[in-house]
Amino acid sequence: MKRNIVIAVVTAAALVGGGTATALAVAGDDDDTTSVTRTDDDRDDRAEDRSDDRNGDDDDGAVRAAAGGVTAAEAVTAALKHTPGTAVSAELDDGSWEVDVLAEGDTWHTVRIAPDSGKVLGAQKDDEDDAAEVRAALKGASVTAEDAAKAAAAKGTVVSVDLDDDGDDRGWEAETRASGGDERDWRVGLTTASVTADRDDD
Repeated sequence: MKRNIVIAVVTAAALVGGGTATALAVAGDDDDTTSVTRTDDDRDDRAEDRSDDRNGDDDDGAVRAAAGGVTAAEAVTAALKHTPGTAVSAELDDGSWEVDVLAEGDTWHTVRIAPDSGKVLGAQKDDEDDAAEVRAALKGASVTAEDAAKAAAAKGTVVSVDLDDDGDDRGWEAETRASGGDERDWRVGLTTASVTADRDDD
């Protein structure tokens, strides 16, 4: 009596909707063949999801980075210590605080601050041409970006503060997020640091 011989052959590798399929053929003495096909689409999707999470694409990423770490106000202070000038915005983005500073000579700099330690991760000079508009908007202002961030912190975790220098309703815009990912936009005055809900906030 002949022994059964099992032959495994990889017969095809084809793209199936962006994934790969592998066919496995098993043959015995009676020439009956059974094929098993596995589609790797689900594995690829899970890898994409993990990559998105690592890149901070989930709604709570900014809150997790800021919770218990460096606040927006502290990031502004650290940035100005490194690059003296006027902080115009601070945003928690891609795992670090990015603070825009208008320095002497109307030169712009972006300073990156670590959200867990407050250390400067890097700084670069930017090509911006709106220095005159910013200085005009801040003329007579007594509330700085740091002050605005501190004031808005009473409403939640501040993940960005930015100067709105357009029109007559100039002021600081701040965004806060709750632990559940809910976002709220606020307006902070340039002279009184009063915080009100942004009328454009849905």
